[in-house]
Amino acid sequence: MKQVVLNARKLFASSGGVYIALAVLLAVCSVSNEYFRNPQNLANITRQVSYSGIIALGMTFVIAAGGIDLAVGSLLALAGVLSILSMDLAPGSPALQLALAFATALGVGALGGAVNGVLVGAARIQPFIVTLGTMSIYRSLALYFADAGLVSTGNELYRTATSATFCMISVPALVMVLLTVFFTVVMRSTRFGRHVCAVGSNERVARYAAIPTGRIKFRTYLLAGVLAGLSAFLLGGRLSSISSSGAGLSYELDAIAAVIIGGTAMTGGRASVPGTLAGVLLLGIVSNVLDMWGISVNLQGTVKGLVIIIAVLIQYKRKDS
Repeated sequence: MKQVVLNARKLFASSGGVYIALAVLLAVCSVSNEYFRNPQNLANITRQVSYSGIIALGMTFVIAAGGIDLAVGSLLALAGVLSILSMDLAPGSPALQLALAFATALGVGALGGAVNGVLVGAARIQPFIVTLGTMSIYRSLALYFADAGLVSTGNELYRTATSATFCMISVPALVMVLLTVFFTVVMRSTRFGRHVCAVGSNERVARYAAIPTGRIKFRTYLLAGVLAGLSAFLLGGRLSSISSSGAGLSYELDAIAAVIIGGTAMTGGRASVPGTLAGVLLLGIVSNVLDMWGISVNLQGTVKGLVIIIAVLIQYKRKDS
């Protein structure tokens, strides 16, 4: 019984702080600014963070396994560009075009994630080096296929399907929440989730325990790639277009920040999928408030960078204590 209580305290200490911070931030912003608590503004926040939030869910598994993925933003751009271009290959039915675009986005995302997974899991190259290289490759390919510009489609069904709302909750936000529930179960209640944390905690011990460490790492990067493709499909439908240079820019920073704030250990071995969702919402609220205060968008990256540094410092302080 004593051990159960200690484990509960440890879990709350690792990820509970983000829920308290989120609740306090919501309360303060609601009281200080009447426009913030407007339902439409809150709905806009959830929609805006949903694209990077979906990517952050995949990043949770990558970081929990002791890795890092800097290529997700560039992979999103590549998947988005190719998915919209693929619509021209399916003349006739808008529904058929939409299905082809969806399959292309997921396929390109899976392929990009698989490349990262093979290089990290099988070739055992440092994930920072691998994903730094593929980040440049994927962005370059996106620029090439789009002629360094914007690709768009006239398929109205695409925009209608991805921009629909249910009780003021947009489709991307709903997808993000449903995926959070699903991956929470995967992380806590499946062999794959336990193996991910085991590999991140101590890869050598995990290997001695007959856990296929290379395969587990491959699957985490594959998952991150698929979710990047899904996010690309949803993002493209927002305006029926996607920019090869701007789409997904700094999404890897947003995802990493949300994951760390949410309680996932930067060194791996511990993860909180609901915490990642809370981290995504917290960052979205901060950006929204900074916009209301008239703070330049160019300075908001400074805030996110500081948040990452502070979150990592807190983790190391807890580890030392």
